[in-house]
Amino acid sequence: MLYLVSTPVGNLKDISLRALEVLKEVDVIACEDTRTSLKLLNHYEIKKPLVSYHKFNEKVAGEKLLAELNSGKNVALITDAGTPVISDPGNVLCKMLVESDVEYTVIPGATAFVPALLLSGMDASKFSFIGFLPEKKKDVEELLASYKALKSTLIFYCAPHDVKKTIEVLYANLGDRKACAVKEITKLHEKTIRFNLKDGYPEETPRGEYVIIVEGGEGEENPNLTLSIKDHIATFVAQGMSNMDAVKQVAKERKLPKSEVYKHSIE
Repeated sequence: MLYLVSTPVGNLKDISLRALEVLKEVDVIACEDTRTSLKLLNHYEIKKPLVSYHKFNEKVAGEKLLAELNSGKNVALITDAGTPVISDPGNVLCKMLVESDVEYTVIPGATAFVPALLLSGMDASKFSFIGFLPEKKKDVEELLASYKALKSTLIFYCAPHDVKKTIEVLYANLGDRKACAVKEITKLHEKTIRFNLKDGYPEETPRGEYVIIVEGGEGEENPNLTLSIKDHIATFVAQGMSNMDAVKQVAKERKLPKSEVYKHSIE
């Protein structure tokens, strides 16, 4: 069995008893960075063979882990922080396991974007987790265009050296919205910074790993709103509505008084 094991995003106490139990019992632990993972493992006096598994060797390392599993060993996969696969290595391995009909399971636990969403105070009933933005401008524009009209809260990951640029890109593609940056989650210097995208990131020197939360859009844009009020009315009349029903519908869509819309119908 392979276990995808969630580990703390900061505070080492944020690990489940089950996660510790699994890490102590497996035969091999695959780590994103063995030096980083050793801090956690040494803290809990866990000594196991470690293998490197990161985004630059996912295919090759995945085949080796698959061989370990086929030989009867139990393997745990952990990342530097949080839950494997969520903006971290693991997707390639999961696909290989499914294709090879090898079972795996998840030991749930910490992941950075959930506490960040709660700290932001924004709508958590519906949200879209996007993670890190692509590197190419064209890819960024295409990605954000597909989320622009969504009413759900948007969640991004960002490295400290990219924070200011990322905020500028979000403003350019999404327009002005309420935003929140949460850094150093569960650590000593955890901080929540609220601002508007048009104002840019307010801190002089960004430090720490960031989760950026942005309020959702206003829903799908109505193409009729690009028309003049007169043409908007004419569109519904052409569809068979009476003049008065068309006025009522246009007033509803434009959030205007019916008397105001009616003037344009007379014209």
